Amino acid sequence: MPSGEYDPETVEAKWQERWVDEDLYAYPERAVDPDTVFSIDSPPPTVSGSLHWGHVYGFTLQDFVARFNRMRGDEVYFPFGYDDNGIASELLTEDELGIKHQDYERREFQKLCREVTAEYEGEFTEKMQNLGISIDWDQTYQTISPEVQRVSQLSFVDLYDKGRQYRQRAPAIWCPECETAISQVETEDDEQGSHFHDIEFGVAESEESFVISTTRPELLPACVAVFVHPDDDDNEHLVGQEAEVPLFGQRVPILEDERVDLETGTGLVMCCTFGDQTDIEWYQAHDLPLRVAIDESGTMTEEADEYAGLSADEAREAIVADLDDAGALLDKRAITHTVNVHERCGTSVEFLVKDQWYIKLLDKREEYLEAGEQMDWYPEKMFTRYKNWIEGLQWDWAISRQRSSGIPFPVWYCEDCEHVVVADREDLPVDPLSDDPPVDACPECGHDEFAAEDDVFDTWATSSLTPLINGGWDWNPETEAMELERPELYPFDMRPQGHDIISFWLFHTVVKCYEHTGEVPFDSVMINGMVLDENREKMSKSVGNVVSPDEVLEKFPVDAARYWAAGSAVGDDLPYQEKGLVAGEKLMRKLWNASKLVESLTEDAPAEFDHDDLKAIDRWLLASLDRELEFVTEKLENREFSKARDRLRSFFWHTFCDDYLEIAKQRVREGDDPSAAYTLQTAHKRFLTCFAPILAHVTEELWRDMYDETSVHDQSWPEPLGLDADVAAGETAMAVVGALRKYKSDNQLSMNAPVDLVQVYGDIHGFEEDVSGVMHIEALELLDEEPEIESVVTGVDLDYSLVGPEYGAQVPDIEAALESDDYEVEDGVMHVAGVELDPEMFTIEESREYVGEGDMLEAGDAIVIVQHAD
Repeated sequence: MPSGEYDPETVEAKWQERWVDEDLYAYPERAVDPDTVFSIDSPPPTVSGSLHWGHVYGFTLQDFVARFNRMRGDEVYFPFGYDDNGIASELLTEDELGIKHQDYERREFQKLCREVTAEYEGEFTEKMQNLGISIDWDQTYQTISPEVQRVSQLSFVDLYDKGRQYRQRAPAIWCPECETAISQVETEDDEQGSHFHDIEFGVAESEESFVISTTRPELLPACVAVFVHPDDDDNEHLVGQEAEVPLFGQRVPILEDERVDLETGTGLVMCCTFGDQTDIEWYQAHDLPLRVAIDESGTMTEEADEYAGLSADEAREAIVADLDDAGALLDKRAITHTVNVHERCGTSVEFLVKDQWYIKLLDKREEYLEAGEQMDWYPEKMFTRYKNWIEGLQWDWAISRQRSSGIPFPVWYCEDCEHVVVADREDLPVDPLSDDPPVDACPECGHDEFAAEDDVFDTWATSSLTPLINGGWDWNPETEAMELERPELYPFDMRPQGHDIISFWLFHTVVKCYEHTGEVPFDSVMINGMVLDENREKMSKSVGNVVSPDEVLEKFPVDAARYWAAGSAVGDDLPYQEKGLVAGEKLMRKLWNASKLVESLTEDAPAEFDHDDLKAIDRWLLASLDRELEFVTEKLENREFSKARDRLRSFFWHTFCDDYLEIAKQRVREGDDPSAAYTLQTAHKRFLTCFAPILAHVTEELWRDMYDETSVHDQSWPEPLGLDADVAAGETAMAVVGALRKYKSDNQLSMNAPVDLVQVYGDIHGFEEDVSGVMHIEALELLDEEPEIESVVTGVDLDYSLVGPEYGAQVPDIEAALESDDYEVEDGVMHVAGVELDPEMFTIEESREYVGEGDMLEAGDAIVIVQHAD
């Protein structure tokens, strides 16, 4: 029997440990009917630090779904992975050990990364278990593991064979800080302060000049052309001539192109290789030469002449000063503009020509859009983000990364003809830096020396394969085909994730899995928002508004945090507000204390009871609970957790605890009442099972203590009992009880104090005995006619925003007249103090007063008259 105060610290730790020890959430090793499986493609977090609120929120929502579907009879596959390859793990290792990857041989640095990430993964696993997330920890994987490396390299080989992958020397988005190519999805816009510089260019073989406005004068040494819009009448005459670049002196052609923005700057634009996407388009469309002024580390090259060796920022400052000295800087004005930066480090990106591997995207944008339409989106509005991303794509997916840690490309190149040699599937995973190619001589030219590809995959190229990783996707040499070891999992029933990585993880997963299998990878997508601070601002270390989950969970129970996580519509951002956890803790203790009372009242409750013999109020309670559970079930199915939580809490707290439990308590204590005891226990069991997905620990403690040694999370989700009851009459009866309880409290009467006479105008037929008994009413009468009630004016409220401007100095006279009730209202117009007030200028406040003996109470639609002798 639950005893004493609830001790969440002890209870939660106990069940977290036992759930793991008992393998309660283990996915069966036996063959499983696909129709009974619910598979979750849970996101593998990057190993880049400790647990944050995004993890708590996102994984808790996933757990609601897992526990709910498990109780509905599904075999739930709920794995967990660590995305521990790539830039995030490198940066963590460098920061943790105070080193730079450039100072280490690649495999030595990779070993250090494994050691650092393994330590963080152990801590992270413990913290996830402490949240009560019902993950099957036997289904844990690391994206750097040999097994996952094999899947990732198999994906490369498969796409290469299908012609969906290619290598090309082309401009790539480059991060100078991380010294690697990145994809479009890894960039974000950042509003930054800068300057527009008006720079004078000369026209070759002429005394004429023109002005170009630019924010990047450091790219002058990389200038290869000047462009004019075809409709620019003022500058059209320059087309076909050559411009002389100030300070650097190279002559470049003046060309025309419709991509020139006539509304920005002077209408003349320099093309540099490369400042932005438009430069790349001009470079390719007009077959322009390549001048590289900035290298991989963001340092000026020899093309920059005397500025070589300076950083781009230093060069900009020096070039602007020299332009000014030369009289070529005509103006410099401050602006704010949007700059493309690397989302991981915030560094402004450059565009460098590199040999890179790409996955084709642009030619199949419509197919990928149609694939997204095949999935159910929770909420539906998030499909728009997916759609917008696809429609805005400008690049194929660059998957090469020039980093030390990651999964290597299974590729070698002939040193003579550069023919690409790809590893055999049976040999994967391989590392070309240490493994030999699968051939002794080049199939194209016969040369026998090969160069290993030393780039690694973008981490998203691997994490986008999570449905296939979990499904056991591999090459079957007997059938010579890619097959799934666990085909019942695919397509996965749900992909849960944050809205911030729709363009990263979600889109790339659709692309890869669709290309490999011809199917969409999941049936539904559940998108959660971000966790904000209490003022709905993004949490940021620099701002100082970050709240640590570790600190909060030392103060509050885990179930309180789980309750808080259910407090927002899926897809919306959720502020961290302590009041949400306080409310959760109050509900836990309410459930605990109510359970103690229920157990004390149901020691002799019958296990079965003929529903035809239930008393009216018991039948009403169970029928009403059926209706509430139908609502809760529907909302959980639709991932509307906050609506399910709030509806269940309200019915439990108010209808069950405040109203029914008080009635049943009195009935049981006053004598043998099997109908009340059975109803109490039946309703209580249903409350525990329905609260279990959210309040996982307290419900487990109560269930195992009161009912069964098997877990509450192994119980079946409650089905409707199908009882007929006059629900409306029951609700009215409960409202009458509530009004009488308030009446006794307001009049300082004991709840057991007898009441002489109560008259009710309202339908409580069938519930008279229950109302009389619980409220100790000596005589209860049901009235056929409404008691005589008068409406009494209690005051008049003026809308001063309308009355003041209209009547000004007369307002005090109007107020005085209203105070003395010296006014009349006719056809909605008030005549007062010699003026007329239109209906929108005032509101008359009224109260209803009973004309007769006793006190009148209003209970919903019912009217209650109480006669009580003091």
